[in-house]
Amino acid sequence: MSAFLLLITMLVPLAPTAAASGSIVAAAPCTSSVGPGIPPPTNVPSGIPGFHAAWYGQSGYPTLCPGERSTATVAFYNTGTRGWVAGKLGEVAYLGTWDPDPGQDRATSLGGDGTRESPATGWPRYNRVAAQPASWVGPNQVAWFQFTVIAPEIPGTYRLSIRPLIEGAQWMEDYGVFWYVTVPGTAPAGSLAPLPSGWPSRSLEIGMMDGPDGAAAMRAAAPFAFRYQYLSGGANTGRGWATWNSGAQFATFYIQDSVRNGLVPVFTYYQMLQSAPGNGLGEPAGDFANLQNTSTMSAYFADLRLLLQRAGAESPAKVVLHVEPDLWGYIQQRYGDDPAATPVRVAATGLSELAGLADNAVGFAGAILKLRDTYAPNVIVAYDLSEFGTNHDPFYEKPPDATLDLWSTRSAAFFNALHANFDLVFSGFSDRDAAFKRYQRGDDRGWWYAEDFARQARYVARFSALTQKRIVLWQIPLGNTKMRAMNNSWNHYQDNTVEWFLDDPGRANLSAYARAGVIAFLFGRGADGATCACDGAGDGVTNPPPIGANTRISLNADDDGGYFRDRAAAYYAAGKLTLP
Repeated sequence: MSAFLLLITMLVPLAPTAAASGSIVAAAPCTSSVGPGIPPPTNVPSGIPGFHAAWYGQSGYPTLCPGERSTATVAFYNTGTRGWVAGKLGEVAYLGTWDPDPGQDRATSLGGDGTRESPATGWPRYNRVAAQPASWVGPNQVAWFQFTVIAPEIPGTYRLSIRPLIEGAQWMEDYGVFWYVTVPGTAPAGSLAPLPSGWPSRSLEIGMMDGPDGAAAMRAAAPFAFRYQYLSGGANTGRGWATWNSGAQFATFYIQDSVRNGLVPVFTYYQMLQSAPGNGLGEPAGDFANLQNTSTMSAYFADLRLLLQRAGAESPAKVVLHVEPDLWGYIQQRYGDDPAATPVRVAATGLSELAGLADNAVGFAGAILKLRDTYAPNVIVAYDLSEFGTNHDPFYEKPPDATLDLWSTRSAAFFNALHANFDLVFSGFSDRDAAFKRYQRGDDRGWWYAEDFARQARYVARFSALTQKRIVLWQIPLGNTKMRAMNNSWNHYQDNTVEWFLDDPGRANLSAYARAGVIAFLFGRGADGATCACDGAGDGVTNPPPIGANTRISLNADDDGGYFRDRAAAYYAAGKLTLP
């Protein structure tokens, strides 16, 4: 093992002791409570032929201490013409588990019958939350389903999606009903978060930026799991993603191309800054101008809704949506660690789906998930972790561990204060290669060394534990120091990140990040001129004279000399790393 590999394994403790972390204190007393009940809607349909149901009110969401139980009540109105008959297959009504959490007919940590690793809370089955309480529930009658939930041991907010069904016959409406359980407190550092519901792999996976119609070529190079594409241009400019193909079919085509070739599509939704009028102000002023503009936010949410409708139409295909990189960091940076202090036009836009949501950043986060829940349960939604939101940069400032832990805790506290159950979190490196910074910006601080990787792994490990969300590392620079193509010219700038992760025979570096909660690495450049694992320069196979140790002959026309695709293929050929 090299000295660098030994160093990172030494510097990244994944379950720090109290003495090592210096920040673990005695747990605060826990108090349970139940929120106010939710009354039924004013009107519901009636007389729909066959079996049908409509949500008709429920008891309040509980806050429970770890391991404590609570009884929940959810009412459904029989809006159909056929009655529900207890004990009769094809006519008996149940509540079943549904997408996105834990997924259709899946077990959940919130309750069950003790099978399939579900807790024994008296449910009819691990995937049947409750049975109709009366022997007969006729048309225009209400069934008050009751079930018991148990609080998991790790603090956080948990969601149970439920949907009524006629066992042996069909699922019924409503399919957007959720039950939330809040477990107060702070998750202990080192507690590994669960995988997102519906996550497609139990292994550490690799992906890359890839444009339209590129999925087949990607899979021919290596059995990648993900490909990602920016969706940008602005929500109200006439240049957004919805205009890139006729009929707003860009996202549809990208998803279909991905699925045909065994890849999961990832969209980085970057519309806020590029929408008008903020697009003329720069970042972050343009972001804040748009967040507080009712017309802009109406267009923004309509654009996001359209995207989710397109993605939802491709169900059951999984799609990952990474929402607004950098924006959350700018919000925290300007308004502090309480996102409720950030004014955002949400319910004020008048969109019916967003009625009742707060006009602040908490409501903004809730709106994203509400639209996803309504139109695209097959979409996995990712928050973007921007460390600079704390007004500190761990890479440039290089703080001691105790200080780093405080900053990471602040990042986690801001996320948790959104009260939004994002499925996972994206984080990243620089969006430029180290040599790009040197030659284009005169910045010689862009190179990462062992202690920098260790520092990042520690930061995301703590954040992941405190938020109970797994991490995807994204927009990872593609330069290398091995290939002759890498001569520090436009599109051919050197970096060492690909080597750190994919040219490490012992896999110590990948393993350290996996134990920190990282489940995927997505490589790609963040701007023109940075290195691409493609022939972005249009100069074909290039082998200029070496400028150092970059003596290897190019493998193909990719601007990095083919190094990334070669290393990715080698990773998969050697067998994927199983996630802890």
